[in-house]
Amino acid sequence: MNIPDNLKYTKDHEWISIDGDTATVGITDFAQGELGDIVYVEIETEGESLDAEEVFGTVEAVKTVSDLFMPLSGEIAQFNDSLEAEPEKVNADPYGEGWMIKINMSDTSQVDELLTAAQYAELVGG
Repeated sequence: MNIPDNLKYTKDHEWISIDGDTATVGITDFAQGELGDIVYVEIETEGESLDAEEVFGTVEAVKTVSDLFMPLSGEIAQFNDSLEAEPEKVNADPYGEGWMIKINMSDTSQVDELLTAAQYAELVGG
């Protein structure tokens, strides 16, 4: 199981990469493995401002549909459009080309509430 040290994580199995006031968000290697083959990613909240823990979209796998939760409050600045045609990128490269959204954070102090790689590994039994 791949849990990069340079990222932050949520209990909802999302990873967050912080660059200034921008956060890039995707689902973890563990999550994509649990979901199985991802067939559709739906994000209809681009341009909207949402609070942490609000649902920003869904990911659909062969077996299930799962909600995606905002790890941080802010505006969804960008959706990874390539996932519309190639949702399997989430399975193949969850921490790279499989990213889902970019958020313009409204409260950077929320980053301190996210899990470290070690805490996330403990959560998933890594």
